[in-house]
Order: sequence, then structure tokens, then C-alpha cells
Amino acid sequence: VQLQASGGGLVQAGGSLRLSCVVSGRTISNSAMAWFRQAPGKEREFVASINWSGKSTYYADSVKGRFTISRDNAKNTVALQMNTLKPEDTAVYYCATNTNYGGSYATAPRQYDYWGQGTLVTVSS
Repeated sequence: VQLQASGGGLVQAGGSLRLSCVVSGRTISNSAMAWFRQAPGKEREFVASINWSGKSTYYADSVKGRFTISRDNAKNTVALQMNTLKPEDTAVYYCATNTNYGGSYATAPRQYDYWGQGTLVTVSS
């Protein structure tokens, strides 16, 4: 199973970015998907998750109302729309899948068994 994240870049505060993650080697239609991020010198933290059908989502308080996670099971992809970006959103963003769980409430990195390589998001003030 391979996950390929893309869409990161440099954006000014208040701007938007859309991250995408393509999964190959396994269908994600029964699996939870999530985005995590890791800023320099900090631990990897949960950002958002989505259940197998896309009808249930869960967000970290720090991004609630600004970020939206979505998925397209037909294309084996998950996306993260990030609006009203802040400098504190600067981090490497990782997509992950939990192939043993289809819900949306898994927020710990150890609950996810496959990870993408990460895409860097830099928000300038």
C-alpha cells in the first residue's frame, strides 16, 4: 500500500491550499483516512479524519471551521481543503489510512498503519 500526498506549498496567512492523497495497492473504501501534521521540533499531531463512507468527519479544535476533509472512494483519494491559513499551520502534512477500522474517531498516529511521505505547507505572516 502506498500513499502519495501532494498540494503543499507556500501561502500567505489567510490564504488557502488543497492537499490531495492518492492511495495505491489497496482500496480505501472500507478504511478510515486521516491527515496529520508535524511542525519542526514538535510531535506529529492529528488534524482531521473521515470514516469509510465520508459521512462522518472529525477535526482537531485548532482547525475546526477552517479545514475540510473529504474522500472519493472511486478514485481512492482523500483531500484536505485548508482555508484561512495561519502561520501556526506551517508543518509537513501526512495522509494516513487505518485498514482495520472504518470509523472517524481514530486520532492517534499509532492507530494508522500506512502513511504517505508528507507534503510541506508553509504559511507566511
